[in-house]
Amino acid sequence: MEDFLLYFKMGLNHVLDFSAYDHILFLIVLAVIFSFSQWRKVLWLVTLFTIGHSVTLALSAYGVLNMKMELIEFLIPLTIFITGVVNVFSAKDSLSIKSNTNLIFALFFGLIHGLGFSNYFRMMIGQEEDKLFPLVEFALGIEGAQIIIVLGILIIGTIIQYFFNASKRDWILVCSSVVIGFAIQMMVDRVFW
Repeated sequence: MEDFLLYFKMGLNHVLDFSAYDHILFLIVLAVIFSFSQWRKVLWLVTLFTIGHSVTLALSAYGVLNMKMELIEFLIPLTIFITGVVNVFSAKDSLSIKSNTNLIFALFFGLIHGLGFSNYFRMMIGQEEDKLFPLVEFALGIEGAQIIIVLGILIIGTIIQYFFNASKRDWILVCSSVVIGFAIQMMVDRVFW
């Protein structure tokens, strides 16, 4: 139980660490298009992202997959940028279609983000033989943190839309545009060529 709490807290803290805000930015652009009435899709969003990054995290932890971190560190803000741009250009379109697109983004871009966790995870577990349980515990911590962030985004979106009379379209445009700005700066800072 002590090990479970250790790895769970590490997963939780890794996502909620504001110095590594790229994960939070990605969750913002993924979740900003949803509302509480779409709770099933929101749950799928978080779970698909966890599945995506857990797969590549496991492949990396077991030495099956090894990629240059410079490339991964650039691809992470690129995934944020792409998701934000799609949000901006489709804010007026059917949100049902857009929400399905973000579910696909959550899974596939989660694969890239999982590689970003791989160095941290390898340092964390060291030379332990059993990587499966720490991996699951770490993933559960990440899942918990993601649920906290997504709930926060939904609450803020609800408050802004209902109490400040902002339209859903404007909420999506403003949030996505701000995140795009951060993502561009992150890509410039992480250019690897």
